Amino acid sequence: MAPRGRGATRVGRRSATLTMLVLAAMLLAACGAGAGKDTAHNPTGSTDPAKGVTGTWTSRTPLPVGVAEVGVATVDGELYAIGGSEQQGKQQQESSTLTLRYDPMANSWQEMAALPHRLSHAGVASLDGKIYAIGGFTDAIHIGPQHTAYVYDPRTNHWSDIPPLAQARGSIAVTAVDGKIHIFGGRTSSQITTIPGKNGAPALQAGFGTVNTHEVYDPATNLWSSAAPIPGQPRDHMGIAVVNGKVHLFGGRVADVTDNLARHDVYDPATDRWTTAAPLPKPRSSGAYTVLDGRIVYAGGECKPGGAAFTPNVFDDVTEYDPATDHWTTLIPLPRARHAFGAATIGDTAYFVGGAPLCGGGTSTSVFALTQR
Repeated sequence: MAPRGRGATRVGRRSATLTMLVLAAMLLAACGAGAGKDTAHNPTGSTDPAKGVTGTWTSRTPLPVGVAEVGVATVDGELYAIGGSEQQGKQQQESSTLTLRYDPMANSWQEMAALPHRLSHAGVASLDGKIYAIGGFTDAIHIGPQHTAYVYDPRTNHWSDIPPLAQARGSIAVTAVDGKIHIFGGRTSSQITTIPGKNGAPALQAGFGTVNTHEVYDPATNLWSSAAPIPGQPRDHMGIAVVNGKVHLFGGRVADVTDNLARHDVYDPATDRWTTAAPLPKPRSSGAYTVLDGRIVYAGGECKPGGAAFTPNVFDDVTEYDPATDHWTTLIPLPRARHAFGAATIGDTAYFVGGAPLCGGGTSTSVFALTQR
């Protein structure tokens, strides 16, 4: 295994801790009232020729329950939303066992076999007709990192264990390439900050500590191995995509939403080497990402600089990367700003599922579809 990175600098950790103190204090007040639930799903948007790129946003049947920090993957033309925080009435459950299947032809959702363990921030990817859910957290503010690794077979509607990660962590970047599952970075929560409660509310804890670890799972041998670690700073909440057999890793954060990155690294599994590519136009973390028509689409993220926690202070911008030109282009924005949501592509349409409409929290039932021509 690659050695664990040191994470943020002392100054970065102090900044992150102060930010989290503000977030957590507001969380104590907000969660009890179910703050941040966003159920809007009105049809939105069409084209924006002024930006040189056209496309259409439409709304699809909303999720049966509000979710955020959710994993998304597709198998056989259907989309699956897995785990994440879950809205239960006025309360937000910080992890869940949800497995929801979306049929784009019927435009409907169905609840499937539950995850074996409650998770949020799990890494999710599909390979050879199965879905893998790796790592994750069990509690708010990145507490309870997990070693767990599961595989779901849609044909039998059954989850099974696979060998666990060597190091428990969540907010990892996961993808499938060349018949294997690759897991990058993540947060170990090896550094715990306690935030005192106010007005009789209980104290909260926040987890920090990121790694640049790169693990590889081979379903053929049912074994894990290590590969070239992520270059640069250890990070989590990254975007990830595979184009032309290479893994693109972009954005992410070192510690907190004030420590977002724009860097863009490319991994070649054939050589186990990293190169660099054009960075994101702006630093981002906790956005949604997918590949549409051979280009990477990255949307949303948190939080806008200088804004208050638990306000609609998240990003709505959408950008697209063309590997042929090594260039990012601005697309039409999201119908609603959000972070902590998932995305996947079926045919000529990219689906963006759930997410948090507020900086630091909330859930959504919204499903937005982006089609470009």
